[in-house]
Amino acid sequence: MTATLPRAGAVPVASVKRRGRAPGLLAVLPLLVFTAIAFGLPALAMLNGAFTVKDQATGAASYTAQNMTASLQGPYLIALLGSVKLSAVSAGIATVLGLLLAQAVVTSRFRALREAVLTASGVLANFGGVPLAFAFVATLGNSGVLTQHLGLKDKGWDLYGFSGLTLVYLYFLIPLMVLTITPALEGLRVQWREAAQNNGASQAQYWRHVALPVLTPSLLGGFVLLFGSAFAAYATAAAMVGSSVPLVTLQIADALSGNVLVGQENVALALSLDMVLVAGLVMAVYLPLQRRSARWLA
Repeated sequence: MTATLPRAGAVPVASVKRRGRAPGLLAVLPLLVFTAIAFGLPALAMLNGAFTVKDQATGAASYTAQNMTASLQGPYLIALLGSVKLSAVSAGIATVLGLLLAQAVVTSRFRALREAVLTASGVLANFGGVPLAFAFVATLGNSGVLTQHLGLKDKGWDLYGFSGLTLVYLYFLIPLMVLTITPALEGLRVQWREAAQNNGASQAQYWRHVALPVLTPSLLGGFVLLFGSAFAAYATAAAMVGSSVPLVTLQIADALSGNVLVGQENVALALSLDMVLVAGLVMAVYLPLQRRSARWLA
């Protein structure tokens, strides 16, 4: 057995790979620095404050789990559960309605209609905050145009409750679901539908046994995305319902501003940490679903 000697001037493969990695690391370094400053430092400050209690008399700070315990009790726990309930209900309704609307757009023969709906969805999915609250108050509030014209107040309609806030959230969640699920619907193979029809399957059987099982990861991923978007929303609820609907984002704002109790800023940080943990669980579910969906529809 003869050993093969390297040729003169030949560069080892490992050395070439290391040289190729260096420019890539340098190129991504600004992004890593920006991420560390913009997200890492606030996260560390929030984590530190969530476990810090300051003595109002002496100003001495000590580490304890008192803030985290308080954030999971009383009105704070009610607000956290209220946000979870509102997000789950609005995300579930938006998932179903968004799927139906996206399917109608994908199967439409009019390309202009499809482009118009997708463009409008892109705009409406980012329309929120105080302008959205004002639009609904002027339309469906106690003195709103439709409320007075249709006599909704006499029928028990209340925009400033849980159901009204859910309706407002649907305004931007349904367009977001349309944008999310449309690529998955377009990924359904025409051959699958034809094969189901050739085997005598009806339209309902095709959706039950073929389309929906394939779309399930995308639907669950879309639901999780909508849940996270509704869970983090603040300005719309603050401008429209105030404290009439208990939400964790409103409790954080009250704690930071001292509207309820003075010196509860660190409790607000603990509530923020609770939200981060919920969002982390949401992303832990969302990312695997997205990878599985991409594998099916590739």
